[in-house]
Amino acid sequence: MTRVAVLYGGISAEREVSLNSGRKVIVALREAGFEVIPIEVGDDLVATIAALTPRPDAVFNALHGRFGEDGAIQGVLDLLGIPYTHSGVRASAIAMDKAAAKALFAAAGLPIAAGRVVEIDALEAADPIALPYVVKPVNEGSSVGVEIIRAGDNRRAAVARAWTFGREALVEEYIPGRELTVAVMGDRPLAVTEILADAGVFYDYDSKYADGGSRHIIPAAVHPDIYAQALRVAAAAHRALGCRGATRCDFRYDDTAGEPGRLVLLEINTQPGLTPTSLLPEQAAHMGMSFPQLCAWMVENAACRE
Repeated sequence: MTRVAVLYGGISAEREVSLNSGRKVIVALREAGFEVIPIEVGDDLVATIAALTPRPDAVFNALHGRFGEDGAIQGVLDLLGIPYTHSGVRASAIAMDKAAAKALFAAAGLPIAAGRVVEIDALEAADPIALPYVVKPVNEGSSVGVEIIRAGDNRRAAVARAWTFGREALVEEYIPGRELTVAVMGDRPLAVTEILADAGVFYDYDSKYADGGSRHIIPAAVHPDIYAQALRVAAAAHRALGCRGATRCDFRYDDTAGEPGRLVLLEINTQPGLTPTSLLPEQAAHMGMSFPQLCAWMVENAACRE
């Protein structure tokens, strides 16, 4: 029987999400027939390494956010020689750095939003680009810290003064329209889901993880050309960053002036959520794969030193 250690929890702003994901993965892997070693990760790296002794056959990385999906724990596991799920050090680090990922997406000819990285002091002083625009941390996930600045709302300076995500922020044009997402497993894009955030604004942290925070339509009812483009772009983004395992790409689809409209790639997530409201398990189920089968596939495709 394969011994799988599940790392979950962590020390990022997404700890609660990771705890929820990890608990679901532990149950699913046991149902799939694996011997599971749950390891709740905190701020003591030595304790985490000790918990990985004796060395398991594989690690299921259910961590989210900084130090969990930014290449940090991946580097530790590479040094220990333990195969792990999801992407390796380089792809994980690049994907977590939104500015670096956008540069590679642009080089690959993928459709991205116009924008740039700015100093927080400069944001407090003036609008860096035309309104409306989106302000987001360069190195956070799950929409943590994302703010939309619209004409006449007078929030820019207050957002800058309250910023707790470093000295820089990524500022991008606001793309009106609809929220779409595509999961990729290996080299295969699964489906296109439309996300309807019940808050009515955008797919923020609460919409992603609160019960009833959003509704998912799969397959998305969009123009066939846009559906096909979303699948292609998600697979191309996965390749451009050198990802492995499962990823999820998030898009905005501007059909406000009519179809087919404009599809814009926002970002790629190398550690998609595995909670009851998560999108990757929904898309896998849509393709006929149960949650235990999905988790088993991830373990079977675990690797290290890539």
